[in-house]
Amino acid sequence: MNSRASTSKTVTLAFTGASGMPYGMRLLELLLAAGTRVYLMYSQAAQIVAHQEMELVLPSRAREAEELLRRRFSTEQGQLRVFGREDWLAPVASGSNPADAMVVCPCTMGTLAAIAAGMSQKLIERSADVMLKENRKLILVPRETPFSAIHLENMLKLARSGAIILPPNPGFYHHPRDIHGMVDFVVARILDHVGVAHTLMPRWGEESTVD
Repeated sequence: MNSRASTSKTVTLAFTGASGMPYGMRLLELLLAAGTRVYLMYSQAAQIVAHQEMELVLPSRAREAEELLRRRFSTEQGQLRVFGREDWLAPVASGSNPADAMVVCPCTMGTLAAIAAGMSQKLIERSADVMLKENRKLILVPRETPFSAIHLENMLKLARSGAIILPPNPGFYHHPRDIHGMVDFVVARILDHVGVAHTLMPRWGEESTVD
């Protein structure tokens, strides 16, 4: 992993209650491995999904979660900060201290709708609102199928407002051998948009160096 391009970068990452927690956890792992500072938040529903999909217990208290994840990914002190759902003193709550980018992965349709409507009742929604108003990069990874007309209209509204809608649709031209390869395909696309270097897979037109 080449971390030079992302050493001073700060990325806000939010997990919500859609299926797809392996995408979010893998993204967190690689952001930290690249030396990126990460501000992490997650909803109560995301805690349920993490346990169901990964048998991972995410603590409700931010400090406990921070310590657990810091040990899990062997990060330096201060590189990862976890904030509670209503921690309005968190840096992500103000346009005076925005991150370089924010990713909501996975993103529920409820969270997407709240962001599209400008409703900032929780810190995740407020953080996304800050990114839009400050013209910073906001990436939403909606995991739902099929999409209703309401879902599509909300996504179009957000895209027109500057957000990037990045559904977790893995490609197969790199011949993934297992589910990890499919997850990495999606995470690689997110990292590209965030501007964090990676070597997860060869790019289109490049020969694979992976055995």
